Amino acid sequence: MRILYGICCAFLLLAAASAASAEGNGAAPRLLYQGHGSLRIVTAEGKVIYVDPYAGEGYDLPADLILVSHGHQDHNKVELIENRRDGCRVIYNTDALAEGEYKTYDLGYATVEAVQAGNNRNHDISVCVGWLITLPGGISVYATGDTSTTDQMAELGSRDIHYAFFVCDGRFNMDMEEAVACAGLVHARNSIPYHMSPGKLFDRERAELFDVPNRLIIEAGEEITLE
Repeated sequence: MRILYGICCAFLLLAAASAASAEGNGAAPRLLYQGHGSLRIVTAEGKVIYVDPYAGEGYDLPADLILVSHGHQDHNKVELIENRRDGCRVIYNTDALAEGEYKTYDLGYATVEAVQAGNNRNHDISVCVGWLITLPGGISVYATGDTSTTDQMAELGSRDIHYAFFVCDGRFNMDMEEAVACAGLVHARNSIPYHMSPGKLFDRERAELFDVPNRLIIEAGEEITLE
C-alpha cells in the first residue's frame, strides 16, 4: 500500500512539474507601456527588455537589455533599473549609430535594429535612433523614438510590423497629423500613439485624435499580450 501511495505521489509531482514547464514554455510575450516614451517587453522565455527608461513604474524585473534612443533625460534614466541579470546589455544610440551606420544586434532572444529618427527641431538625425525589435516567432515592435517623418518609414512599411508606437507631441516632435501620416507609411498591424504630451505619462484626449484604422490605444501602466 505504501509503495502504491508513493508511486501515485511521484506521478502527481511529475505531472505538475510537466504542466508548469509547459506553461512556462508556452507563455506569450508581453509589453508594458510605462508612459511617455517608456516600454518594457518580456519575451516568451522571460527575457526583459526596457526601451527608453524614464516614465512610470515596472522597473523591478531584472533586465537583460536596455535600449536608449537618444541622450535627452526623458529617455535615458537607466539608473531606474537597478535589478540587472548577469550579462545585461545597455545599448545607447551612440552604440547603435556610429559613423552613419545603423547597427543590428542578433541577441538570440530578440533581434534589435536601430532605425532612423530625428527632426530639425530638437533631435539630430545623425545621433538619434528608433528601435525595431523582432522576437522569436516574428512578432515585431517598432518604437519611433523622438522623430518626425523619416525616409526609412516607407521601407518599414514592407516589413509587416505588428506593433508600432508613434511619437505625436507636436512640440518637440511631429504633431498628430504628421504622426497619422507616418502610421500610413508604416501600416503596422497595430498603430499606437505615445509620447503625446510633455509632462504627462498619458493623454487620453490626444490619443483619441490619433485617427488611424488600425489604432490601438494603450494607457500608461497597461500591459498587453503580444500576438
